[in-house]
Amino acid sequence: MSSPPSPDSTPLMLFHKPFAFFWCARVSTMLAFQMQAVAVGWQIYALTNSALYLGFVGLAQFLPMFFLTLAVGHVADRYDRRKVARLCQIVEGIAAIMLAWGSHGGWQSKESILLIMVVVGAAHAFEGPTMQALLPGLVPVPFIPRAAAWSASAMQTASILGPALGGLLYAAGATVVYAVASILFLAASLFLFLVRVERFDKKHEPIGLESMFAGIAFIRSRPDILGAISIDLFAVLLGGATALLPIYARDILMTGPWGLGLLRSAPAIGALVMSLALAGRPLRRRVGRTMFGAVTVFGIATIVFGLSSSFPLSLVSLAVLGAADVISVVIRHSLVQIETPDDMRGRVSAVNSLFIGTSNQLGEFESGVTAAWFGVVPAVLIGGIGTIIVVIMAMRLFPQLAMTDTLVRPDG
Repeated sequence: MSSPPSPDSTPLMLFHKPFAFFWCARVSTMLAFQMQAVAVGWQIYALTNSALYLGFVGLAQFLPMFFLTLAVGHVADRYDRRKVARLCQIVEGIAAIMLAWGSHGGWQSKESILLIMVVVGAAHAFEGPTMQALLPGLVPVPFIPRAAAWSASAMQTASILGPALGGLLYAAGATVVYAVASILFLAASLFLFLVRVERFDKKHEPIGLESMFAGIAFIRSRPDILGAISIDLFAVLLGGATALLPIYARDILMTGPWGLGLLRSAPAIGALVMSLALAGRPLRRRVGRTMFGAVTVFGIATIVFGLSSSFPLSLVSLAVLGAADVISVVIRHSLVQIETPDDMRGRVSAVNSLFIGTSNQLGEFESGVTAAWFGVVPAVLIGGIGTIIVVIMAMRLFPQLAMTDTLVRPDG
């Protein structure tokens, strides 16, 4: 394995070959995922004119994650994590090809899109925790917070470029977007093939109920980790309005697919700026209180976006929302990876990913249902207000998290 960067050379993190290839794989797969999300959202709304069906897209991706969580953790802990993630990316590439084929052949329907998104959700259920568990093996422990920030920057870079590129390419048709996404998924698999890490002996403990639920038991035993995961889950579950962006773009802000792409990119722009700042100057003190403050800002920005009928104001509020969100993401991810033994990282990351998937995919379903019941703007306002209420409750329920001062162990 190539030599790690020195503590005083944060930008050289990307010259550390295993992490650099990992970073490129993250960019490629997220770029493809975001491009595909724009095309799927616009296409299914064009087919149905229904906010509820936009929510069904999130539900289709959440259900496989929910039912596969325990299996995912064991796979990530018992098998080569690089091979598992590569296989997932190949499956996602094939799914994108199917979406392209259906769009090109004219037989694409809301049912076919939802079915393919179930397959994507299943592959993503394995890929997410496996990639999370793989990261700590690429860099020394003291570098994990910085690596997490750089990994977040990869996600956010792709989340900026992906939606914008997807929106622009959609002018040439959904087929083009899906075809490019398939190429990027396969490129991500190639980048992971180039990752070389030192081999660690896996503890192949017998599969039983105790082993299956070990990840859940570990998280329950750590109130700080449980609190970080829980607040992130409920905040994004309530505050996430991304499923409704096609409606905001077309019916409220009066724009087209390119505008939808910019709206989807805006949170990532704010998040990228913040993640680069955190990579250069990692959080060192008062991380618990910082997380509570960031989630509060997330809720306020959601409310502003919900009330806005101005395209520039909507972009700014989404950018602030993304910047606040990435702070909580980096804190949560660093806590989980630093405090979890390597032979359990797959199972703990699987539970963590279930929480994330719940907040993202199930949050999209919640937004769709709430919008169908109360209207689009009230749905977003309810989510933003609910997020602030969650912060107030979490400060009482998880005082250990509020008292967490640093992400680095004294011996790290």
